[in-house]
Amino acid sequence: MQITLQPIGTAHTDEESIPRHWTVSDVEGTLVIDSAYSEGLSDIAAGQRIVVLFHFHKSPPFSRDLLKQTPPHRGQLLGVFSICSPRRPNPIGLSVLEVLARGENVLRVRGMDMLDGTPILDIKPFVVNEDTLPSRKGK
Repeated sequence: MQITLQPIGTAHTDEESIPRHWTVSDVEGTLVIDSAYSEGLSDIAAGQRIVVLFHFHKSPPFSRDLLKQTPPHRGQLLGVFSICSPRRPNPIGLSVLEVLARGENVLRVRGMDMLDGTPILDIKPFVVNEDTLPSRKGK
């Protein structure tokens, strides 16, 4: 089975130093969405959080020797599926960003951990409903 994804837009930022993860980022930038999809942004508003799926387009190719990696901030060898490395079998990233403003086909956001020019694959709502989360008590 082959899966083909087409970018819906591109991330842009003037920052040259990008944090390793959205949870430690205050970097602002824009998500410029292809005008063919701009109507899909109609219910996104400033103050919301969105989930952005993107392609690690500058990541070197993956190889089996990268199934275990040592992240610089963790200092130990860990499986690729338990870390946020851009060097993965499918180079897909995920960020939760704060929407600062919305134009017709542009979202101004904060929390970016994407390089300028990063292809955006999808945008989803960030939904947390404490009532529906499984209980973690006693675990």
